[in-house]
Amino acid sequence: MKRHYFLGTAAGFSKKWRVMMRKGKGHHEDYVALQEYLVKEYGGRQAIPLINGRSAIAAILANYRECVWGDGGEVIINGFTCRAVVQGVKAAGFIPAYADIDRGTLNFTIESLEKVLTPQTRAVIVQNTLGNMVDIEAVEKFCRKHKLVLIEDLAHCAGRFYADGREAGMVGAAVAFSFGKEKSIDVCGGGAVVFRDPKMPLMSEPCGEPDDKAEFRARIYPTIGYIYRGLSYVHLSGVFMRLMLKTGLVRRSAEGEVDYKKVPLGDFQAKMALVQLKKRGKLAKRPLREFYLVRDRGEVLRKLASAGYYFGGFWYEKPVSPERYYKKVHFPEKECPEAVWVSEHIVNLPNYYTEKELAEVRRIIKEYKEAE
Repeated sequence: MKRHYFLGTAAGFSKKWRVMMRKGKGHHEDYVALQEYLVKEYGGRQAIPLINGRSAIAAILANYRECVWGDGGEVIINGFTCRAVVQGVKAAGFIPAYADIDRGTLNFTIESLEKVLTPQTRAVIVQNTLGNMVDIEAVEKFCRKHKLVLIEDLAHCAGRFYADGREAGMVGAAVAFSFGKEKSIDVCGGGAVVFRDPKMPLMSEPCGEPDDKAEFRARIYPTIGYIYRGLSYVHLSGVFMRLMLKTGLVRRSAEGEVDYKKVPLGDFQAKMALVQLKKRGKLAKRPLREFYLVRDRGEVLRKLASAGYYFGGFWYEKPVSPERYYKKVHFPEKECPEAVWVSEHIVNLPNYYTEKELAEVRRIIKEYKEAE
């Protein structure tokens, strides 16, 4: 039987990790240990594990609004991103300002930051898209010049280093983590915030209990993904996943709510996140995903599928993904033409396969020529 390579749908989890996720136990000490580790490693004053990454972004901005700015304003974000970032910004009472990107890095540039800067701009969120690192020295200088708060979003880049030698998360006034599916730290859900600004007052921690349903879904998702991949050989994977979604045993990542006041990260997910954070340097030797810009993406994807490479989705099919929510974010396409173009031509591959296993993918992509 021909080997299939699944570029998504929990394909990066080993058998050992699936078992650990199903059977492992967590305690409050694990939650505290994650907090202490984040504070120590990232030079923070406070760390709060939260239910997801969008809540971490909202928590940072809400704390600055309450303690420093007194009102909302605009926050500059990458013009090629996911809805979670937009959700976090809006939930805190701010307006996202999209800065167009460079094709080579998928990140905004100083020139595009300058174009969207207004007197209402309060902060810049650095994303380091797919693990491709932004020119942090230039962005840092830009923020200092305009008195903006620099926030680092480590969803794609925990453990990676900037060109100037500093690790991601060691530069900004605050750091947001996402521990969601296929992120650089992946425990199928959750996130955290680290406040590094020594002048910021401490933030109140969530006052409620962890979401047991969310933790249960996280525990079983690697196993559900394994079953899904097996059923693909008998053409039943689609039916199976629709059933999992209907019963609520699987939830699309984009469906998460923002909640930084009530719901903390569960103890078990905190434990598993800490396991990965401690070896983040090894996990991040390569970017989170390797990307190509192709002339005819549909043709390339069909060719890859015939060779046994299946995408569970790629980042991103629209400048703000997922596509089903795109119209709701009111993305300024005329102001971000590069982001629009990239979203129509990009193909990207997760880094959990070996160079040998990805060789055929690269050959097929190059056969169809990269877009110019």
